[in-house]
Amino acid sequence: MLKQFLINLLLTFVWVALTGNYLLGNYLFGFFLGYFILRTTTLREGGVSYFNRIPKIIGFALFFIYEMLKANLQVAFDVITPRFFMKPGIVMFPMRAKTDFEITMLANCVSLTPGTLIIAVSDDKSAIFIHVMYLKDRNKFVEDLRNGLERRLLEVLR
Repeated sequence: MLKQFLINLLLTFVWVALTGNYLLGNYLFGFFLGYFILRTTTLREGGVSYFNRIPKIIGFALFFIYEMLKANLQVAFDVITPRFFMKPGIVMFPMRAKTDFEITMLANCVSLTPGTLIIAVSDDKSAIFIHVMYLKDRNKFVEDLRNGLERRLLEVLR
């Protein structure tokens, strides 16, 4: 996968050098052009993991940005209005993430979202404890986190 990514970056820089346009949009276009060139030339070789992972990374990034914007607006609305809508609580979230890297990435993504903070990881690394500012329903929060952020993150990492 790393080899294909480096070739894709090389094709990106070749595209930028050939066009002479050094704007971000041209880099992105060159990256996607290199991606599709590599995709069509390596279909017979079975080099599929890189090509399956890139759309998942883009999907995860868009999902995470959406969730972060939604949480920022919720916190900002609560700060601006005179009445507080907070219902804080602590939730134990049983993780499907197993490796230290997966657990760290999940904890960082949860902590980066406004309104949530990781308090601790269980000793057996099977659960994390999360402080949530706007906790209406514990089960719904756990299901949303499991089917949203954790699922997409593990698709990218595995």
